[in-house]
Amino acid sequence: MSNTPIIRDADEADLHGIMEIYNDAVLNTTAIWNETLVDIENRRAWFDARKAKGFPVIVAQLDGDVAGYASYGDWRAFDGYRFTVEHSVYVHKSFRGHGLGRKLMEELIARAASNGVHVMIAAIEAENQASIALHNALGFRIAGKFSEVGTKFGRWLDLTCMELKLTKV
Repeated sequence: MSNTPIIRDADEADLHGIMEIYNDAVLNTTAIWNETLVDIENRRAWFDARKAKGFPVIVAQLDGDVAGYASYGDWRAFDGYRFTVEHSVYVHKSFRGHGLGRKLMEELIARAASNGVHVMIAAIEAENQASIALHNALGFRIAGKFSEVGTKFGRWLDLTCMELKLTKV
């Protein structure tokens, strides 16, 4: 990666790039446990729902293209969990391993802290050691592991849960 990425708020023009990254993850990884590809209307509805709730959607732009994206949203849909969010970060297959995920996560963590989030939750497929290492490097700690709670590609998947406390009580 020769150029410096621009980390910025996503807009509607970014939805095709976000959709491409999402659908690649659906087809080829266990980062997303969905098996159904999405269309642009699905991504628009997701984007609009995030924005309506005040949740950020950010992109890493490189040479005019969406090279990655990140967001957070409700962790659980009950009032008592309103200061806890679960996040997602995805990088285009052509740009993985170059630090974009870290840059997106650093921005997302900063935004969460400034928005009064108390805890960020990461739910990571247990064999995704790169993501677990990234989260660990950013201060997340492993909170637990669920065995065989999902399935994809004909096999059972374990889920590692990590947490980052942003504010003190």
